[in-house]
Amino acid sequence: MQLCSFPAIDFNRQPGVGAPVWRGRAANGDELHSFARAAREVGARITAIWGSDRRAQGQGYRLQCVFGIESGHAWLSLDLPAEAPSYPDLADLFSTANRMQRATRDMVGIATIGGDQRPWLRHGGWPEGWYPLRHDAGEPPTFQNRPTDYEFVQVGGEGAHEIPVGPIHAGIIEPGHFRFSVVGERVLKLEQRLGYQHKGVERLFVGADFARGAQLVGRVSGDSSCAYAWAYADAVEAACETAAPPRALALRALMLERERVANHLGDLGALGNDAAFAFGLTQFLRLKEDWVRLNARLFGHRFLFDRIVPGGVAVDVDAAGLAAIVEQCGAIETAVKELRGLYDEHPGLQDRFVTTGIIDRDLAQELSLSGLAARATGMLLDGRAHRQGYTPPPPYMALGVRPATDERGDVAARVAVRFDEIFESLRLLRLLAVDLPGGALRVEVAPVAGGAGLGVIEGWRGEVAVGVEIDAAGRLARVHPHDPSWQAWPALEFAVLRDIVPDFPLINKSFNLSYSGVDL
Repeated sequence: MQLCSFPAIDFNRQPGVGAPVWRGRAANGDELHSFARAAREVGARITAIWGSDRRAQGQGYRLQCVFGIESGHAWLSLDLPAEAPSYPDLADLFSTANRMQRATRDMVGIATIGGDQRPWLRHGGWPEGWYPLRHDAGEPPTFQNRPTDYEFVQVGGEGAHEIPVGPIHAGIIEPGHFRFSVVGERVLKLEQRLGYQHKGVERLFVGADFARGAQLVGRVSGDSSCAYAWAYADAVEAACETAAPPRALALRALMLERERVANHLGDLGALGNDAAFAFGLTQFLRLKEDWVRLNARLFGHRFLFDRIVPGGVAVDVDAAGLAAIVEQCGAIETAVKELRGLYDEHPGLQDRFVTTGIIDRDLAQELSLSGLAARATGMLLDGRAHRQGYTPPPPYMALGVRPATDERGDVAARVAVRFDEIFESLRLLRLLAVDLPGGALRVEVAPVAGGAGLGVIEGWRGEVAVGVEIDAAGRLARVHPHDPSWQAWPALEFAVLRDIVPDFPLINKSFNLSYSGVDL
């Protein structure tokens, strides 16, 4: 099959019941760049980029690029030589490829020809020329840890000055550096530097078995444990040509929707608090606490860690538990409807929300946004929902998901999308709870030596993707978890440009991006 009007590469559909993935291989860097250009011309997105070292198998390196296309995702591989591996810069076509490419160079040593050559993850935490994900990297060499200078873009002119914020913040949040160029309080430019949360998780996957891999992936970004675990499970199952049973798929969806609701409840409270409406914070956190306590009672964990595993799920819910879910959905729906009325009619909140932190649909498409940030610009993009040329994976194909959208693109739009998504998730949870299929919870997944798979799941923040490669012994050779925050962090840099510095915390919270998810 040919994709994106580019006939030179033949694609085959990945096996399995997960979201549609089409696999192909580029013959060389020029062919990869030509495909990327063709993909951009038809409105595709760049989803993920990573690399792997295959020299231990007598090969070179392999670059992996995933594009979001109309019918699902195109997964394109490019084999590179063992000496000086490089490929054409893709950031001239997809600007958010920039940081992914720089991270790939820092971790594996695969460089771009041209483009931004600044390090991204290497902050002086390991020496230049040592690449943690090369098969012969060994233990980190002894060196003095001196943070490297970073060439922030300079903004000059009369009255312009810089405000450096972070990486250590006054609040208890993850580390990130934000360099504001301002005139007075008006933001002229924001440039971020992340990577302070780097924990070496991709290296921990190497040589692990499937069960250990499931534990690790569920902790990449703790607020998205279900999304990561399901994407990983889909990838492993595709690589091993195995499918989880229907009851397991329905339970996965039930847990994923509970994860979505929990995060939206917490964020709506925090958004109220950032606009000086502390009542909203207390009420939404009360609701979230009730919600995650039921998770703990029914599933054994407040945030559903380790519940989704390759081959199925690790826990079942009985009839009484399903009834409790339905009852709680009704109570939460009533409370959230009342709180939405307060938010929509509160003049102070609306003054802070409306026209603040705007990004439009064109910019969202330019930055390959997914999830609620994209839908808040009017984009009808939801991996759980039917759209032209795309059929969602089970059990969502039978649920008729109604994506929540808002065309305004501001903080108010992102708040509105969160409210609408809560109500839609509550509807889906009721459907799942009252019609849960019978049957097995899990099937065994036999490793396939040399197998590879990609899983993509619509998490609460957007598309979560996990790529998996299996070695000759049936263990994990390479796992790359990809968070939608890779694309959304650059969007935040644009969202603040029409606003003032004191609005930044509110705009930032309206996206609520993951530091940990991009600092692997």
